[in-house]
Amino acid sequence: MKAKSKATPASHAIETGSGNVFKDLGLADPDERQLRVQLAVRLNDLLQAEGLTQAAAAKLLGMAQPHVSELKNYKLSRFSSERLLHCITLLNRDVEIFIRPRSIAAGTTADKRAGTVMVWAAA
Repeated sequence: MKAKSKATPASHAIETGSGNVFKDLGLADPDERQLRVQLAVRLNDLLQAEGLTQAAAAKLLGMAQPHVSELKNYKLSRFSSERLLHCITLLNRDVEIFIRPRSIAAGTTADKRAGTVMVWAAA
């Protein structure tokens, strides 16, 4: 009979994320990746709210059904931000882009020269 070993839990340091998982993972173009995911979330929400099948969504968006499947599964390598924005407009939605001075949260040490891009959706 084997004796049970008593392992002590390893000490793990906890780091606060930057708010962008792609940046935290060290991936290329983290801001663009995050923007595409935010747009794809909104687009997928709209497709679901419309109750469209993938085939119907493909026809409406002017793309092949397998591309809609990729979109729904957040495989976004073939989708640019511009393409996702265009798809949103094809679902009878207006897209407005506001440019404003950067707001910096108290205590942040982020590069003061870089702004952020965020996606908001109105009901």
